[in-house]
Amino acid sequence: MWICSQIGAREHYAIPRALHQTGQLATLYTDFWAGRALRRAQEMGVGRWELGALRSLATRYHPELDGGREIGDGRWEIEGGGQNAKISKHSAEIVSWNFRALWWEGMLRRRQKAVVGGSYHGFIEVGRRFAERMREDLKRRKHLKSSSIFFAYDTGALETMEWCREQGIKCVLNQMDPNRVEVDLVRSEAKQWPGWALENIQVPEAYFVRREQEWALADRVVVNSEFSRKALVQQGVPAEKLVVIPLCYERDEANRKSEIGNRKSEQALRVLFLGQVILRKGIQYLLAAARQLERENIHFDVVGSIGLSKEAMATAPANVTFHGRAGRDQASDWYRKSHVFVLPTLSDGFAITQLEAMAHGLPVITTPCCGEVVSNGVDGFIVPPRDAKALAEALHRYLAEPDLLQTQQKAALEKSKLFTLGRLAENLRRVEDELKS
Repeated sequence: MWICSQIGAREHYAIPRALHQTGQLATLYTDFWAGRALRRAQEMGVGRWELGALRSLATRYHPELDGGREIGDGRWEIEGGGQNAKISKHSAEIVSWNFRALWWEGMLRRRQKAVVGGSYHGFIEVGRRFAERMREDLKRRKHLKSSSIFFAYDTGALETMEWCREQGIKCVLNQMDPNRVEVDLVRSEAKQWPGWALENIQVPEAYFVRREQEWALADRVVVNSEFSRKALVQQGVPAEKLVVIPLCYERDEANRKSEIGNRKSEQALRVLFLGQVILRKGIQYLLAAARQLERENIHFDVVGSIGLSKEAMATAPANVTFHGRAGRDQASDWYRKSHVFVLPTLSDGFAITQLEAMAHGLPVITTPCCGEVVSNGVDGFIVPPRDAKALAEALHRYLAEPDLLQTQQKAALEKSKLFTLGRLAENLRRVEDELKS
């Protein structure tokens, strides 16, 4: 059985969902889990919380892991094996520390303002407190078996992993990004684009050290792309310890079929960028590509929290609109309004937005610096990073070849069906088999 741990709603709770469907999930530890009362309050729109913190917190759950009953003290029991389970019924447990999580979040915000590199100091502190709470909870479990597997995400696992190793429990760590390689890349980019980033990236050495300690303790380190695997080998992680497991994203089949539609010739090609609007995501090259296409019938919707200076944003051509941050529950609306998804990233552990876009019928234009999803020329295009000209040329093909868009829309929908919870569960099963052999 697996014990899963994650701070936040990472990857739509894909790992615990996959394990729960196959009857392998024993416990999910998370910082905040939205119970039914909170979700109901958000739906009804309670006071000033309606569009603020309540809306965000109310999305911190997943219906496939919806607690069958609340058993108190931040614990929920999940019954059954998920909607698609083909196993006998079993139960799992969700453990969260909601009130403490709110305090941790407040502490993180205070750290951000107090010191240089405050966000990362905050991540360290929140990760430490979360891991310590898990460790103490696990210590009280009398029937915990050494054959269990502990799965966690980087930065929030060290103290728990130390205890698990003492008990003979195998540890699997998911490293979400390329760590030092990514930070060095972003620093280099900031020098090439002075004045563009809202703040210079300042990562304390302690942040890297904590992650490296987790790597050393882990029996397996999971990464989500070959790009990340190579980066971690470069940083000293033994190749035999690393496992590449792609992410997954599933939509209802009826919704998938409704996405395909013809773009009218007089209608502007709507290109969607959804994610953090920062240098690492390649926004500077997207703006340069948009400028090259300014006279074409094309419009760029940039959706996400803004990490650019006002001066940088002012350089955007007239065919670009910045819309600001969109909640998880609003993302689908943006996918449905668009024709093409663009991700000119310089470094991503995977970028699940690729799968989300394809599942909504959007071809994806991206770079090799993320998860391997796009088949070049089939369901989108792969362009070199930092190449605005290549990006503009790929986008122009949809304008010059009217049938290409619909052909690639269909191919994108088909491709998205390969990245399923079932496939994720199979990959996790292989990791388990290796650990037990």
